[in-house]
Amino acid sequence: MPISNQFTSVYSKNWEINFTQCNPNGYLKYTDLCNLIQLTAAAHSELGGISFTDMQEFNQAWVLSRMRVEITKLPKWKDEITINTWINNLENSRSIRAIEIVLNGRKIIGSETFWVVFNTKIRRPEELKLPISHFKLFPERKATEISLSKIIVADSLEIINEKKVLLSDLDIVNHVNNVKYLEWCLDYVKPDIILNQKINSFEMNFLKELSLNDRVHINKCEDLNKIQFNITKENKTSFALEINLK
Repeated sequence: MPISNQFTSVYSKNWEINFTQCNPNGYLKYTDLCNLIQLTAAAHSELGGISFTDMQEFNQAWVLSRMRVEITKLPKWKDEITINTWINNLENSRSIRAIEIVLNGRKIIGSETFWVVFNTKIRRPEELKLPISHFKLFPERKATEISLSKIIVADSLEIINEKKVLLSDLDIVNHVNNVKYLEWCLDYVKPDIILNQKINSFEMNFLKELSLNDRVHINKCEDLNKIQFNITKENKTSFALEINLK
């Protein structure tokens, strides 16, 4: 699609939180929070002519490599939020995108995301084949207090479950959707931590894609202020998650 005449380098989209997106306490699920972040990023990319449809002409797609989310509070059912997004860096095959979530004029959540251009046929990163010069970059405008990092996984992780990848785990790129990894891990976090909003921030590293029928181990270690997970296939890490508690 051509670049929309409504395109701007800083994009805002309003969302109303519905009941299907909420935990039993009525507050937004962390998984649905990540979905809303990605849907907003996708909408901005569509206006800017670098959407999934645009990129598929070259067998390309944006895939998430790292994500950090810092949370002051979560929105709840029927809240109307605004998600603002802009790009810190965009070159060759990589992009760093910032996202902030605003409720009643106050920022409540910040996120930094790192995206890679991925060839969906050869299953490897490659340089973007679409024009990007119309995107103004904001390298100094950060949405989080701490930038993305590589998660150093503790040696003390223990296997807590074995899982087979099912069709419902896959997305349009034909690999496990990144929010699914988070969902798998959060199922092994104490309900009190989630329902009482004790998560201050979390960070995810997506390292190797997983496909239908892959068999994986979910591994976990926990201390007073931090919970770590990784998901491994044949003893190699595909995903790492670090949760920091309040």
